[in-house]
Amino acid sequence: MTLRLYDTRAQQLRDFVPLDPENITMYVCGPTVQSGPHIGHVRAALSFDLLRRWLAHRYGRVTFVRNVTDIDDKVLANATDAEPWWALAYRMEQEFTAAYAGVGILAPTYEPRATASIPQMQELIETLIERGHAYPAPDGSGDVYFDVRSWSRYGELTNQSVDAMEAAEDADPRGKRNPQDFALWKGAKADEQADATWRSPWGPGRPGWHIECSAMSKRYLGAEFDIHGGGLDLRFPHHENELAQSTAAGDGFAQYWVHNGLVTVGGQKMSKSLGNFTLAADVLAAHDPLVVRYALAAAHYRSSLDLTESSWAEAEAALARIRTFLERGQRLAKPGWSQAKEGLPNEFWAAMNDDLAVPRALAAIHSSIRAGNALLDDGKIDEARQDVMDVIAMTNILGLNPHASAWSESGDGATASALDALVQTMITQRAQARADKDWAAADRIRDAIAAAGITLEDSPAGTHWSIDG
Repeated sequence: MTLRLYDTRAQQLRDFVPLDPENITMYVCGPTVQSGPHIGHVRAALSFDLLRRWLAHRYGRVTFVRNVTDIDDKVLANATDAEPWWALAYRMEQEFTAAYAGVGILAPTYEPRATASIPQMQELIETLIERGHAYPAPDGSGDVYFDVRSWSRYGELTNQSVDAMEAAEDADPRGKRNPQDFALWKGAKADEQADATWRSPWGPGRPGWHIECSAMSKRYLGAEFDIHGGGLDLRFPHHENELAQSTAAGDGFAQYWVHNGLVTVGGQKMSKSLGNFTLAADVLAAHDPLVVRYALAAAHYRSSLDLTESSWAEAEAALARIRTFLERGQRLAKPGWSQAKEGLPNEFWAAMNDDLAVPRALAAIHSSIRAGNALLDDGKIDEARQDVMDVIAMTNILGLNPHASAWSESGDGATASALDALVQTMITQRAQARADKDWAAADRIRDAIAAAGITLEDSPAGTHWSIDG
Protein backbone atom coordinates (compact mmCIF):
# COMPACT_ATOMS: atom_id res chain seq x y z
CA MET A 1 0.00 0.00 0.00
CA THR A 2 1.53 3.32 -1.11
CA LEU A 3 2.15 6.07 1.42
CA ARG A 4 0.74 9.41 0.28
CA LEU A 5 1.71 12.76 1.80
CA TYR A 6 0.34 16.23 1.19
CA ASP A 7 3.13 18.22 -0.42
CA THR A 8 2.75 21.94 0.28
CA ARG A 9 4.73 22.95 -2.80
CA ALA A 10 2.65 20.75 -5.14
CA GLN A 11 -0.51 21.63 -3.17
CA GLN A 12 -1.73 18.06 -3.49
CA LEU A 13 -1.28 14.54 -2.20
CA ARG A 14 1.72 12.77 -3.70
CA ASP A 15 2.92 9.19 -3.57
CA PHE A 16 5.96 9.06 -1.33
CA VAL A 17 8.94 7.79 -3.30
CA PRO A 18 12.11 8.06 -1.17
CA LEU A 19 15.50 8.86 -2.64
CA ASP A 20 16.88 5.82 -0.80
CA PRO A 21 14.31 3.33 0.56
CA GLU A 22 16.93 2.04 3.01
CA ASN A 23 17.43 5.45 4.63
CA ILE A 24 14.61 8.01 4.76
CA THR A 25 15.99 11.52 5.29
CA MET A 26 13.97 14.12 7.11
CA TYR A 27 14.69 17.67 8.30
CA VAL A 28 12.32 19.53 10.63
CA CYS A 29 12.71 23.13 11.75
CA GLY A 30 13.22 23.09 15.49
CA PRO A 31 12.79 25.84 18.05
CA THR A 32 14.23 29.31 18.23
CA VAL A 33 15.24 29.18 21.86
CA GLN A 34 14.53 32.70 23.08
CA SER A 35 11.98 31.45 25.64
CA GLY A 36 10.34 28.24 26.80
CA PRO A 37 8.00 26.05 24.71
CA HIS A 38 4.25 26.46 24.58
CA ILE A 39 1.93 23.58 23.81
CA GLY A 40 1.84 24.55 20.12
CA HIS A 41 5.56 23.79 19.85
CA VAL A 42 4.96 20.34 21.35
CA ARG A 43 2.06 19.63 18.96
CA ALA A 44 4.32 20.51 15.99
CA ALA A 45 7.12 18.23 17.18
CA LEU A 46 4.66 15.42 17.87
CA SER A 47 3.26 15.64 14.34
CA PHE A 48 6.65 14.79 12.90
CA ASP A 49 7.36 12.22 15.61
CA LEU A 50 4.28 10.33 14.41
CA LEU A 51 5.38 10.60 10.78
CA ARG A 52 8.87 9.47 11.70
CA ARG A 53 7.53 6.44 13.59
CA TRP A 54 5.38 5.40 10.64
CA LEU A 55 8.26 5.83 8.20
CA ALA A 56 10.46 3.75 10.51
CA HIS A 57 7.81 1.03 10.62
CA ARG A 58 7.54 0.99 6.83
CA TYR A 59 11.17 1.46 5.83
CA GLY A 60 13.32 0.72 8.87
CA ARG A 61 15.94 3.44 8.98
CA VAL A 62 15.04 7.13 9.26
CA THR A 63 17.70 9.83 9.63
CA PHE A 64 15.82 12.58 11.41
CA VAL A 65 17.35 16.03 11.90
CA ARG A 66 15.76 18.76 14.02
CA ASN A 67 17.80 21.92 14.50
CA VAL A 68 18.08 24.42 17.32
CA THR A 69 18.22 28.11 16.36
CA ASP A 70 20.43 29.43 19.15
CA ILE A 71 21.49 32.69 17.50
CA ASP A 72 18.74 35.04 16.38
CA ASP A 73 17.41 38.56 16.91
CA LYS A 74 14.91 37.28 19.49
CA VAL A 75 17.55 35.39 21.48
CA LEU A 76 19.74 38.48 21.64
CA ALA A 77 16.78 40.67 22.61
CA ASN A 78 15.86 38.44 25.56
CA ALA A 79 19.40 38.15 26.93
CA THR A 80 20.39 40.12 30.02
CA ASP A 81 23.60 41.09 31.77
CA ALA A 82 22.93 38.30 34.26
CA GLU A 83 22.20 35.72 31.55
CA PRO A 84 24.12 36.13 28.26
CA TRP A 85 22.46 35.09 25.01
CA TRP A 86 24.30 31.76 24.83
CA ALA A 87 23.32 30.85 28.41
CA LEU A 88 19.68 31.77 27.77
CA ALA A 89 19.67 29.73 24.56
CA TYR A 90 21.06 26.66 26.32
CA ARG A 91 18.59 26.90 29.21
CA MET A 92 15.64 27.24 26.86
CA GLU A 93 16.92 24.38 24.71
CA GLN A 94 16.83 22.18 27.81
CA GLU A 95 13.23 23.19 28.44
CA PHE A 96 12.26 22.19 24.91
CA THR A 97 14.07 18.86 25.28
CA ALA A 98 12.23 18.15 28.53
CA ALA A 99 8.85 19.01 27.01
CA TYR A 100 9.46 16.80 23.98
CA ALA A 101 10.62 13.89 26.11
CA GLY A 102 7.69 14.43 28.46
CA VAL A 103 5.20 13.39 25.76
CA GLY A 104 7.36 10.58 24.40
CA ILE A 105 8.79 12.31 21.33
CA LEU A 106 11.84 10.39 20.16
CA ALA A 107 15.17 12.19 20.20
CA PRO A 108 16.43 13.24 16.75
CA THR A 109 19.22 11.37 15.03
CA TYR A 110 21.04 14.71 14.99
CA GLU A 111 20.08 17.97 16.70
CA PRO A 112 22.54 20.60 15.44
CA ARG A 113 22.79 24.08 16.88
CA ALA A 114 23.05 26.91 14.39
CA THR A 115 26.19 28.27 16.05
CA ALA A 116 28.04 25.03 15.23
CA SER A 117 27.58 25.41 11.46
CA ILE A 118 28.73 28.99 10.80
CA PRO A 119 31.47 27.91 8.30
CA GLN A 120 28.92 25.95 6.26
CA MET A 121 26.60 28.98 6.19
CA GLN A 122 29.40 31.23 4.98
CA GLU A 123 30.33 28.71 2.29
CA LEU A 124 26.72 28.66 1.04
CA ILE A 125 26.59 32.47 1.01
CA GLU A 126 29.81 32.63 -1.02
CA THR A 127 28.32 30.19 -3.54
CA LEU A 128 25.23 32.39 -3.91
CA ILE A 129 27.36 35.48 -4.45
CA GLU A 130 29.45 33.68 -7.08
CA ARG A 131 26.29 32.56 -8.90
CA GLY A 132 24.89 36.09 -8.94
CA HIS A 133 22.04 35.46 -6.50
CA ALA A 134 23.40 37.36 -3.49
CA TYR A 135 25.33 40.57 -2.91
CA PRO A 136 27.11 42.37 -0.07
CA ALA A 137 25.47 45.65 0.86
CA PRO A 138 27.33 48.55 -0.78
CA ASP A 139 27.18 50.72 2.36
CA GLY A 140 29.96 48.88 4.22
CA SER A 141 27.55 47.55 6.87
CA GLY A 142 28.72 43.97 6.38
CA ASP A 143 25.19 42.82 5.47
CA VAL A 144 24.70 40.30 2.66
CA TYR A 145 21.34 39.87 0.92
CA PHE A 146 19.69 37.31 -1.33
CA ASP A 147 18.56 38.98 -4.55
CA VAL A 148 15.03 37.61 -4.99
CA ARG A 149 14.63 38.99 -8.52
CA SER A 150 17.70 37.08 -9.65
CA TRP A 151 15.88 33.80 -9.04
CA SER A 152 12.85 33.39 -11.30
CA ARG A 153 11.43 30.58 -9.16
CA TYR A 154 11.23 32.68 -6.00
CA GLY A 155 7.74 32.29 -4.55
CA GLU A 156 7.16 28.75 -5.85
CA LEU A 157 6.53 27.21 -2.42
CA THR A 158 3.70 29.58 -1.50
CA ASN A 159 2.64 30.37 -5.08
CA GLN A 160 3.30 34.10 -4.80
CA SER A 161 4.80 36.67 -7.13
CA VAL A 162 7.56 38.95 -5.86
CA ASP A 163 5.51 42.05 -6.64
CA ALA A 164 2.71 40.85 -4.34
CA MET A 165 5.05 40.19 -1.40
CA GLU A 166 5.62 42.53 1.49
CA ALA A 167 9.09 43.86 2.18
CA ALA A 168 11.39 41.57 4.19
CA GLU A 169 11.77 43.04 7.67
CA ASP A 170 14.65 40.89 8.88
CA ALA A 171 17.32 43.57 8.32
CA ASP A 172 17.77 47.30 7.80
CA PRO A 173 16.66 48.02 4.19
CA ARG A 174 19.36 50.64 3.63
CA GLY A 175 21.60 48.39 1.52
CA LYS A 176 18.94 46.40 -0.35
CA ARG A 177 18.38 46.37 -4.09
CA ASN A 178 14.78 45.24 -3.62
CA PRO A 179 12.56 45.58 -0.52
CA GLN A 180 11.86 41.82 -0.63
CA ASP A 181 15.55 40.84 -0.52
CA PHE A 182 16.32 38.99 2.72
CA ALA A 183 19.42 38.87 4.89
CA LEU A 184 21.91 36.03 4.55
CA TRP A 185 24.51 37.67 6.79
CA LYS A 186 24.04 40.50 9.28
CA GLY A 187 26.94 42.83 9.94
CA ALA A 188 27.87 43.44 13.57
CA LYS A 189 26.12 46.37 15.27
CA ALA A 190 27.42 48.52 18.10
CA ASP A 191 24.35 47.92 20.28
CA GLU A 192 24.52 44.10 20.07
CA GLN A 193 26.52 41.69 22.21
CA ALA A 194 30.15 41.61 21.09
CA ASP A 195 30.42 37.84 21.48
CA ALA A 196 27.45 37.26 19.14
CA THR A 197 29.62 37.81 16.05
CA TRP A 198 31.83 35.69 13.83
CA ARG A 199 34.49 36.68 11.34
CA SER A 200 33.49 36.50 7.68
CA PRO A 201 34.67 37.68 4.23
CA TRP A 202 32.17 40.55 4.58
CA GLY A 203 33.22 41.61 8.06
CA PRO A 204 32.21 40.51 11.57
CA GLY A 205 28.59 39.55 11.99
CA ARG A 206 26.17 36.65 12.32
CA PRO A 207 23.94 34.60 10.03
CA GLY A 208 20.42 35.45 9.01
CA TRP A 209 17.71 33.08 10.16
CA HIS A 210 16.94 31.45 6.82
CA ILE A 211 20.49 30.51 5.82
CA GLU A 212 20.89 28.47 8.99
CA CYS A 213 18.51 25.68 8.02
CA SER A 214 19.75 25.46 4.44
CA ALA A 215 23.31 24.97 5.66
CA MET A 216 22.46 22.52 8.45
CA SER A 217 20.17 20.33 6.34
CA LYS A 218 22.87 20.05 3.68
CA ARG A 219 25.56 19.30 6.24
CA TYR A 220 23.66 16.48 7.91
CA LEU A 221 21.50 15.09 5.09
CA GLY A 222 23.21 16.15 1.88
CA ALA A 223 22.25 18.46 -0.96
CA GLU A 224 19.03 16.54 -1.56
CA PHE A 225 16.80 14.82 0.97
CA ASP A 226 13.30 13.43 1.27
CA ILE A 227 11.16 15.53 3.59
CA HIS A 228 11.31 19.04 5.01
CA GLY A 229 8.83 19.67 7.81
CA GLY A 230 7.69 22.52 9.98
CA GLY A 231 4.71 24.52 11.17
CA LEU A 232 2.26 26.07 8.75
CA ASP A 233 3.40 29.51 9.90
CA LEU A 234 6.92 28.82 8.59
CA ARG A 235 5.91 28.48 4.94
CA PHE A 236 6.60 32.17 4.35
CA PRO A 237 9.05 33.68 4.60
CA HIS A 238 11.25 31.03 6.25
CA HIS A 239 10.69 27.98 4.06
CA GLU A 240 10.20 30.01 0.91
CA ASN A 241 13.60 31.58 1.51
CA GLU A 242 15.25 28.28 2.37
CA LEU A 243 14.00 26.76 -0.86
CA ALA A 244 15.15 29.72 -2.94
CA GLN A 245 18.66 30.00 -1.54
CA SER A 246 19.34 26.23 -1.60
CA THR A 247 18.08 25.65 -5.12
CA ALA A 248 19.76 28.84 -6.36
CA ALA A 249 23.01 27.41 -4.98
CA GLY A 250 22.48 24.30 -7.11
CA ASP A 251 21.09 21.90 -4.51
CA GLY A 252 18.11 19.61 -5.07
CA PHE A 253 16.97 20.27 -1.47
CA ALA A 254 13.70 18.82 -0.14
CA GLN A 255 11.61 16.50 -2.32
CA TYR A 256 8.50 16.85 -0.14
CA TRP A 257 7.31 19.77 2.01
CA VAL A 258 5.11 18.76 4.94
CA HIS A 259 3.53 21.32 7.26
CA ASN A 260 1.56 20.80 10.45
CA GLY A 261 -1.46 22.85 11.47
CA LEU A 262 -1.35 25.22 14.42
CA VAL A 263 -2.77 25.14 17.92
CA THR A 264 -5.35 27.89 18.20
CA VAL A 265 -7.06 29.72 21.05
CA GLY A 266 -10.56 30.84 20.19
CA GLY A 267 -9.72 30.41 16.52
CA GLN A 268 -6.56 32.52 16.74
CA LYS A 269 -3.04 31.10 16.36
CA MET A 270 -1.32 30.41 19.67
CA SER A 271 1.72 32.67 19.69
CA LYS A 272 4.22 34.17 22.08
CA SER A 273 3.91 37.50 20.29
CA LEU A 274 0.13 37.51 20.85
CA GLY A 275 0.47 36.47 24.50
CA ASN A 276 -2.24 33.80 24.18
CA PHE A 277 -0.05 30.79 24.75
CA THR A 278 -0.08 28.02 27.34
CA LEU A 279 3.34 26.83 28.46
CA ALA A 280 4.06 23.17 27.83
CA ALA A 281 5.41 22.78 31.36
CA ASP A 282 2.10 23.95 32.81
CA VAL A 283 0.11 21.51 30.67
CA LEU A 284 2.37 18.59 31.60
CA ALA A 285 2.14 19.51 35.28
CA ALA A 286 -1.65 19.51 35.12
CA HIS A 287 -2.21 16.37 33.02
CA ASP A 288 -0.83 12.86 32.57
CA PRO A 289 1.81 13.16 29.80
CA LEU A 290 0.25 10.23 27.93
CA VAL A 291 -3.10 12.05 27.98
CA VAL A 292 -1.37 15.12 26.54
CA ARG A 293 0.18 13.03 23.77
CA TYR A 294 -3.17 11.47 22.88
CA ALA A 295 -4.98 14.81 22.86
CA LEU A 296 -2.36 16.43 20.63
CA ALA A 297 -2.39 13.46 18.23
CA ALA A 298 -6.18 13.16 18.03
CA ALA A 299 -6.60 15.80 15.30
CA HIS A 300 -5.15 15.39 11.82
CA TYR A 301 -1.68 16.91 11.73
CA ARG A 302 -2.62 19.42 9.01
CA SER A 303 -5.70 20.72 10.82
CA SER A 304 -5.90 23.44 13.43
CA LEU A 305 -6.28 22.19 16.99
CA ASP A 306 -8.25 24.24 19.48
CA LEU A 307 -7.52 22.75 22.90
CA THR A 308 -10.13 22.97 25.66
CA GLU A 309 -10.68 21.17 28.94
CA SER A 310 -12.86 18.66 27.10
CA SER A 311 -9.83 17.76 24.93
CA TRP A 312 -8.02 16.38 27.98
CA ALA A 313 -11.13 14.64 29.32
CA GLU A 314 -11.81 12.91 26.00
CA ALA A 315 -8.19 11.79 25.71
CA GLU A 316 -8.20 10.46 29.26
CA ALA A 317 -11.39 8.47 28.62
CA ALA A 318 -10.00 7.03 25.37
CA LEU A 319 -6.79 5.96 27.07
CA ALA A 320 -8.76 4.38 29.90
CA ARG A 321 -10.54 2.18 27.34
CA ILE A 322 -7.20 1.15 25.83
CA ARG A 323 -5.62 0.46 29.21
CA THR A 324 -8.62 -1.51 30.52
CA PHE A 325 -8.81 -3.68 27.40
CA LEU A 326 -5.11 -4.52 27.43
CA GLU A 327 -5.18 -5.30 31.15
CA ARG A 328 -8.24 -7.48 30.66
CA GLY A 329 -6.58 -9.33 27.79
CA GLN A 330 -3.45 -9.83 29.89
CA ARG A 331 -5.45 -11.29 32.78
CA LEU A 332 -7.23 -13.74 30.51
CA ALA A 333 -4.23 -14.56 28.33
CA LYS A 334 -3.39 -18.19 27.79
CA PRO A 335 0.07 -19.76 27.33
CA GLY A 336 1.45 -18.95 23.90
CA TRP A 337 -0.25 -15.57 23.56
CA SER A 338 3.03 -13.72 23.96
CA GLN A 339 4.39 -15.60 20.93
CA ALA A 340 1.46 -14.55 18.76
CA LYS A 341 2.32 -12.22 15.90
CA GLU A 342 1.31 -8.60 16.42
CA GLY A 343 -0.76 -7.38 13.52
CA LEU A 344 -1.97 -4.19 11.92
CA PRO A 345 -5.56 -4.14 10.69
CA ASN A 346 -6.12 -2.96 7.13
CA GLU A 347 -8.02 0.06 8.42
CA PHE A 348 -4.98 1.21 10.38
CA TRP A 349 -2.64 0.68 7.41
CA ALA A 350 -4.94 2.58 5.10
CA ALA A 351 -5.31 5.47 7.54
CA MET A 352 -1.61 5.93 8.20
CA ASN A 353 -0.78 5.66 4.50
CA ASP A 354 -3.40 8.29 3.67
CA ASP A 355 -1.40 11.38 4.66
CA LEU A 356 -0.96 10.13 8.22
CA ALA A 357 -4.66 10.14 9.11
CA VAL A 358 -4.12 9.48 12.82
CA PRO A 359 -7.78 10.18 13.79
CA ARG A 360 -8.82 7.27 11.57
CA ALA A 361 -5.95 5.18 12.94
CA LEU A 362 -7.25 5.84 16.47
CA ALA A 363 -10.71 4.82 15.31
CA ALA A 364 -9.21 1.52 14.11
CA ILE A 365 -7.71 0.98 17.57
CA HIS A 366 -11.05 1.50 19.29
CA SER A 367 -12.79 -0.71 16.72
CA SER A 368 -10.44 -3.55 17.65
CA ILE A 369 -11.09 -2.86 21.33
CA ARG A 370 -14.87 -3.10 20.84
CA ALA A 371 -14.53 -6.33 18.86
CA GLY A 372 -12.11 -7.80 21.38
CA ASN A 373 -14.26 -6.90 24.37
CA ALA A 374 -17.28 -8.48 22.71
CA LEU A 375 -15.34 -11.71 22.21
CA LEU A 376 -14.08 -11.66 25.79
CA ASP A 377 -17.60 -11.03 27.04
CA ASP A 378 -18.68 -14.18 25.17
CA GLY A 379 -15.82 -16.19 26.65
CA LYS A 380 -14.10 -16.48 23.25
CA ILE A 381 -10.68 -15.83 24.66
CA ASP A 382 -8.64 -17.42 21.88
CA GLU A 383 -10.55 -15.48 19.24
CA ALA A 384 -9.86 -12.22 21.13
CA ARG A 385 -6.10 -12.76 21.02
CA GLN A 386 -5.66 -11.12 17.61
CA ASP A 387 -7.51 -8.00 18.71
CA VAL A 388 -5.26 -7.70 21.74
CA MET A 389 -2.15 -8.12 19.60
CA ASP A 390 -3.50 -5.61 17.07
CA VAL A 391 -4.10 -2.98 19.74
CA ILE A 392 -0.61 -3.48 21.15
CA ALA A 393 0.93 -3.10 17.70
CA MET A 394 -1.10 -0.03 16.75
CA THR A 395 -0.55 1.79 20.02
CA ASN A 396 3.17 0.97 19.94
CA ILE A 397 3.51 2.65 16.55
CA LEU A 398 1.71 5.76 17.74
CA GLY A 399 3.60 5.82 21.05
CA LEU A 400 0.32 5.41 22.93
CA ASN A 401 0.68 1.99 24.54
CA PRO A 402 0.11 2.71 28.24
CA HIS A 403 2.10 -0.44 29.14
CA ALA A 404 5.18 0.60 27.16
CA SER A 405 8.37 1.37 29.08
CA ALA A 406 8.10 5.07 28.25
CA TRP A 407 4.96 5.31 30.37
CA SER A 408 6.06 2.97 33.15
CA GLU A 409 4.28 3.62 36.41
CA SER A 410 7.47 2.80 38.30
CA GLY A 411 8.71 6.33 37.66
CA ASP A 412 7.31 9.62 36.46
CA GLY A 413 6.35 9.79 32.77
CA ALA A 414 8.78 12.56 31.86
CA THR A 415 11.74 10.64 33.28
CA ALA A 416 10.73 7.42 31.53
CA SER A 417 10.23 9.25 28.24
CA ALA A 418 13.57 11.00 28.55
CA LEU A 419 15.27 7.63 29.15
CA ASP A 420 13.52 6.15 26.11
CA ALA A 421 14.61 9.11 23.98
CA LEU A 422 18.24 8.67 25.02
CA VAL A 423 18.27 4.91 24.47
CA GLN A 424 16.55 5.28 21.10
CA THR A 425 19.24 7.76 20.06
CA MET A 426 21.96 5.24 20.97
CA ILE A 427 20.08 2.50 19.11
CA THR A 428 19.96 4.73 16.02
CA GLN A 429 23.68 5.47 16.33
CA ARG A 430 24.42 1.75 16.66
CA ALA A 431 22.32 1.01 13.57
CA GLN A 432 24.26 3.66 11.66
CA ALA A 433 27.58 2.16 12.77
CA ARG A 434 26.46 -1.29 11.66
CA ALA A 435 25.29 0.09 8.32
CA ASP A 436 28.74 1.65 7.91
CA LYS A 437 30.31 -1.71 8.90
CA ASP A 438 32.00 0.04 11.82
CA TRP A 439 31.65 -3.00 14.05
CA ALA A 440 33.94 -1.64 16.77
CA ALA A 441 31.77 1.45 17.21
CA ALA A 442 28.60 -0.64 17.18
CA ASP A 443 30.01 -2.92 19.90
CA ARG A 444 31.07 0.06 22.02
CA ILE A 445 27.56 1.50 21.90
CA ARG A 446 25.99 -1.84 22.79
CA ASP A 447 28.45 -2.33 25.67
CA ALA A 448 27.66 1.15 26.99
CA ILE A 449 23.94 0.35 26.91
CA ALA A 450 24.54 -3.00 28.63
CA ALA A 451 26.66 -1.33 31.31
CA ALA A 452 23.63 0.81 32.17
CA GLY A 453 21.61 -2.35 32.86
CA ILE A 454 19.67 -2.22 29.58
CA THR A 455 19.14 -5.21 27.29
CA LEU A 456 18.73 -4.86 23.52
CA GLU A 457 16.72 -7.33 21.48
CA ASP A 458 17.22 -7.23 17.70
CA SER A 459 14.40 -8.55 15.54
CA PRO A 460 13.14 -8.12 11.96
CA ALA A 461 10.70 -5.52 13.34
CA GLY A 462 13.50 -3.44 14.83
CA THR A 463 15.50 -3.17 18.03
CA HIS A 464 13.69 -3.07 21.37
CA TRP A 465 15.14 -2.36 24.78
CA SER A 466 14.27 -3.31 28.33
CA ILE A 467 15.80 -2.82 31.75
CA ASP A 468 17.50 -5.92 33.17
CA GLY A 469 15.64 -7.61 35.94
